[in-house]
Amino acid sequence: MAADFGPEYFLSAARNGQKTDELWAALAEPGFLGVSIPEEYGGGGGGITELTAVVEETAAAGCPLVMLMVSPAICGTVLARFGSTAQRETWLPGLADGSIKMAFAVTEPDAGSNTHAITTTATCGPDGWTLRGTKYYISGVDEAAGILVVAATRDESGQPLGTSLFIVPVDAPGLQKTLIPMEIAAPEKQFTLHFDDVALPPEAVVGDVGGGFRSVFQGLNPERITGAAVETGIGRYALEQAARYGLERSVWGAPIGTHQGLSHPLAAAKIELELARLMMWKAAGLHDAGVDASEAANMAKYSAAEAALRCVDQAIQMHGGNGLASEYALAPYWGLARLLRIAPVSREMVLNHVAQHSLGLPKSYGGSRS
Repeated sequence: MAADFGPEYFLSAARNGQKTDELWAALAEPGFLGVSIPEEYGGGGGGITELTAVVEETAAAGCPLVMLMVSPAICGTVLARFGSTAQRETWLPGLADGSIKMAFAVTEPDAGSNTHAITTTATCGPDGWTLRGTKYYISGVDEAAGILVVAATRDESGQPLGTSLFIVPVDAPGLQKTLIPMEIAAPEKQFTLHFDDVALPPEAVVGDVGGGFRSVFQGLNPERITGAAVETGIGRYALEQAARYGLERSVWGAPIGTHQGLSHPLAAAKIELELARLMMWKAAGLHDAGVDASEAANMAKYSAAEAALRCVDQAIQMHGGNGLASEYALAPYWGLARLLRIAPVSREMVLNHVAQHSLGLPKSYGGSRS
């Protein structure tokens, strides 16, 4: 289905500031966008495994959609597990049928990966909450109906109540959205969000007040797993283009794919990609089985990003100068793959996680190293 649109459609939308609404609607019609949403809310009742398949195949057709990582993977997962009945009834059917999208806002200019240092604050009052602060690099706000926002909460006297999660409508008074110019070609744009005393009703809280990190962390593994799927899909797309060109392009009387200087690096990239895919499917299976998938999800995200970059780089090398020509539609995917090496979690933070939790080594940040 995504191949009917392909890289020409995707890159045209990205370069011209357009959205991939036609592809989104095509995926929604048979229910692919809602495969991981519970059946009682119009979804397929599957898990992250099914959604990962949709994300990867779409990217492998040259149409990597970042909002699939955000709207159904993070927001759908969190709301299905922690949302109130009213919240689930309001948001999940639209997420399932593709009629609405949701964004997710946790990162801040001065917090970065340190989510415990966020300064966006929601203060409790007699009529609800007042939200104040800034979020940074938030994807797809211009195409979303609502935003899941992570904020530190306080009572009326200013005493901390812990971190909580809120649903904020994108048209809420006091919310300002500023576009961040980017050098990559992607339909999804990045924004800085300013919350200037945004008033929210009591029912805007998702889950328990002070239980925000518990809610958020349930959405981070699906984000990392589907992020890996975007990367492996990009890698598959690049390898397919490279192999085709290696057969079609001839020098010195033979296809260039004959030469081991080109074929062996591409074969090595293929091996790395398939290994990353195995970890991705392992992580998805663990998550859907209700097992802690943090280690596998982080490893999948890390290995998929490294493999995708290797695949795209070798595909460009196989094409020579044509690898950077617009006609061959490769260079923009390098930018997307490179972005996902940083987000939704940087490779350095993945290495920190593995060193600390998998190997039992001392924590290298956030306090004394002794």
